[in-house]
Amino acid sequence: MSDTDSVTGAHAESGPAGAGAPAPPPTALYRVVIVVVLGTVMSVLDMTIVNVALRHLSESFGAPLETIQWTATAYTLALAAVIPVAAWAMARIGAKRTYVLALGLFTLGSLLAACAWDAASLIAFRAVQGLGGGLLQPVGMAMGMRVADRARLGRAMALLGLPILVGPVAGPVLGGWLLDAASWQWIFLINLPVGALALSLAARLLPKDAPRTPRTDRPRLDLPGLLMLSPGLALLLFGLSRGGERGDFTAPGALIPTLAGAVLAAAFVRRALTVRAPLLDLRLLRDRTFAAGVATLAPFTCGYFGSMLLGPLYWQQERGLSATAAGLLGAPVGLVVGTTMQIAARRVDRVAPRLLIAAGCAVGALGMALLAWQTGTPGVASWRVVVAGMVMGVGAGMTLMPTMTTASRDLPADRLAGASTALSINAQLAASVGTALLSVLLGAAGPDPAGFRLTYAVAAVLLALAVPAALRLPGERHG
Repeated sequence: MSDTDSVTGAHAESGPAGAGAPAPPPTALYRVVIVVVLGTVMSVLDMTIVNVALRHLSESFGAPLETIQWTATAYTLALAAVIPVAAWAMARIGAKRTYVLALGLFTLGSLLAACAWDAASLIAFRAVQGLGGGLLQPVGMAMGMRVADRARLGRAMALLGLPILVGPVAGPVLGGWLLDAASWQWIFLINLPVGALALSLAARLLPKDAPRTPRTDRPRLDLPGLLMLSPGLALLLFGLSRGGERGDFTAPGALIPTLAGAVLAAAFVRRALTVRAPLLDLRLLRDRTFAAGVATLAPFTCGYFGSMLLGPLYWQQERGLSATAAGLLGAPVGLVVGTTMQIAARRVDRVAPRLLIAAGCAVGALGMALLAWQTGTPGVASWRVVVAGMVMGVGAGMTLMPTMTTASRDLPADRLAGASTALSINAQLAASVGTALLSVLLGAAGPDPAGFRLTYAVAAVLLALAVPAALRLPGERHG
């Protein structure tokens, strides 16, 4: 077996259909999509609901807001620590079993979180949720890519991206209603019936894919790589988030974990390029299309997800609106992102990805620049800010899922698990870097029109930096 054929992903029984390979029936795709979308919606909703509830949780537990924020941080760190084992777990026990395990962990964590008796127990139980949530996206994406032939991959990715539409729009509204009408426990209890339904459907609908290789031939866990990459990612994310919160990356509490995480990540990269079966197959980057996709997504994700903190702060601090009003004003952007994504992810099966995605990056940068202009104008009409955000949303919908589809389309089936894991890690790191960077910029410039103008302008530059990489994506049609 050559280095480029080393397996870090699962041994799929079916995958994107190549030359001479039969296309899986559409019903197989829809069964997987139903289960994956249900599980992913649950995790995305939970993240947005908890973010809305932080101040309420602080009051309920009588704990400082800085302490309660660890409920979000603990989830993120656990998520980052477990993502690297996704490909190995799929290869070892199969994607279906891994996904069921992830659903079970997330649902159990939700039950435990609802039973928390103090801030410390809530933080610990949120980490349990993170262990499940970290596996849901890469495993779900890998299963979807396996059962979709190349001609239908864009359609599959569009359906798998539905949570991007539902979560940011419904989460703040649902979270506010649960807190007002019931109690904080219900922001976690709401996951129990959804989790039970997802587990039941997963057992019935997901195809069996236990590895067919003898037990002695199944891949062993790259323990040295795991001990480098998982703590490295967690330390990087912790250092970046701490630096963003405090507006100072040179403080020991931010600098030391960031440097330690960077050293561990660098050590993992060296190991991954030299050992035969690493935890994460970085040799995927030798594929020109996959490398171009990662290079496109990194700056775009950095600017797009990093800018998400700016909207609520602008509406509440600069315009004096309530959290509910801020959520409602952000809903049109989420709807535009989701709707455009559904159209663009399907069109990428029929048009040249290079043109579609490069145009999306440019439109997204334009929309972000318009946001910089509008938010930097005192007393500007609210509708003008919302429209600028919607333009940016069109660009995001044209870029995110179509790029993931294009990056993975031509990979062999046994490398899809590794590809989905790498894309998930790339997105998580880029989003954390963007959030920290823009937080520091806004803190330094001040939450006033000039500060928002500068911060949105930097986000626009980050989105524009994705255009050159997008122009390296394939220029031919696939369907």
